[in-house]
Amino acid sequence: MVQDARKSVKFAPSMEANFTRSPKKIPQKATGSLMLFLALLFLITLAESCANIIPPLGGPKDTIPPIPVLLQPKDSTLNFKGNRIVFTFNEYVNLDQIQQNLLVSPTPKINPTVESRLRTVSVRLRDTLEPNTTYTLNFGKAIRDVNENNPLTNFTYTFSTGNFIDSLELTGNVILAQTGKHDSTMIVLLHRNLDDSAVVKERPRYYTKVDSSGNFHFHNLAPGSYNLFALKNEGVPQYSDPTQLFAFYGQTLVLNEQKREPIQLYAYAEPAPPQKPKKPAAPANKRKEKEEEQDRRLRFGLNLENSTFDVLKTLVLNFPDSLKSFDSSKLILTDEQFKPLAYRLEVDSTGKLYSLFYNWPIDQGFKLIAQEGMAEDSLGKSILKTDTISFRTMKDSDYGSIRFRFPNIDTSLHPVLQLVQNDKVAFSYPIPGKELRIARFRPAEFEIRILFDENQNGKWDYGSFFGEKRQPEKVKAVGKKITIKGNWDNEIDITL
Repeated sequence: MVQDARKSVKFAPSMEANFTRSPKKIPQKATGSLMLFLALLFLITLAESCANIIPPLGGPKDTIPPIPVLLQPKDSTLNFKGNRIVFTFNEYVNLDQIQQNLLVSPTPKINPTVESRLRTVSVRLRDTLEPNTTYTLNFGKAIRDVNENNPLTNFTYTFSTGNFIDSLELTGNVILAQTGKHDSTMIVLLHRNLDDSAVVKERPRYYTKVDSSGNFHFHNLAPGSYNLFALKNEGVPQYSDPTQLFAFYGQTLVLNEQKREPIQLYAYAEPAPPQKPKKPAAPANKRKEKEEEQDRRLRFGLNLENSTFDVLKTLVLNFPDSLKSFDSSKLILTDEQFKPLAYRLEVDSTGKLYSLFYNWPIDQGFKLIAQEGMAEDSLGKSILKTDTISFRTMKDSDYGSIRFRFPNIDTSLHPVLQLVQNDKVAFSYPIPGKELRIARFRPAEFEIRILFDENQNGKWDYGSFFGEKRQPEKVKAVGKKITIKGNWDNEIDITL
């Protein structure tokens, strides 16, 4: 009915004209196509934005180490009888240098096997466990998370094969006796065997590492008598070489329930024995051999600076090879008018360095005459003709004076001031009292150390464990650098 009614309607001409001038409707089919096009355009744009992977902005970096959430068996387990321990963490973990980090106490003959998988770390004990003994496993910095490599520092697990946990502790510090500094690669040992040779022949009952300040801390120790040592960690906790850093406590250590103050150890190393001079290598070719045969001159160097000499030093003749013979009567020191001067000569253990000692004045000229035949080395090279070397000592303005003040120095300990450059003692002076004045000194920067010179020989002496049980002489690092200015009166206060 409605459809028929619509068909019967007729519009007046004016009304029909107005209708045709109005906007046309978009066909429904076209509207659908437009919506489909816009939808496709949106999806393409979204896909392109997803293809460009942009890291998330903001938010703090993960600095939290992995957290243990389950220990099987639980920590501090008593009457432990198994051989496997499993730790579960709140995130995926890795192991980093496990054998270097893991410390097991008491020290096993065979180290445990440690493995990681996803969120777990498993330990398989391979050594026979002793009865009624407390064991600790310290993982150092070995356990780390997978994403940011954050270490779980000094994660420690304890168990006992008996019905109690040992709880004694021991703390202390290790100082390098020669420098007054610390070495974080040192380890500290406790030996149940009180024979001196045990530190060489046996693994310790307990050992631990020092921190960057030289501090050590033993936990869960059993009561008893021990010898206490420290040495540089070289992979095996045994004293293997006199040139290895080593320290010992001067008496047997008795551990019991009585609280003990921290122990100070002083580490030293014996100097390496002098090496025998190496035989000269054979000439690489006949041409070089011929050149060496033709050049039979023996040359040497002097520690001069542009033909000037620092009077605070010792004049040194430096030969390239050890000398077979040396005639000191043919080495002549004179003033500028060739007047001979008396001096003292010393040779070092290598036979290459000859030191000439003389009371050098300021700003004066000298001549050093090396006469023909003065020296010959093991290769047959010799001084073939007389050579004269002219030089002059430095001026007074090239130096500065220093006044050191020591308000709280204890002179009964025989203190010696050490001025150090590149970790070597460049100059040393006995400290007579609360002031020390040095009239002449080259401009330079130094570290300051104080040596307590027990035998008053002016130098540091290392210790001796086997036999005499002599501790090394001690050095205190003052901890600051000083700068000496030239042509200046320098004043420096040092409070110990």
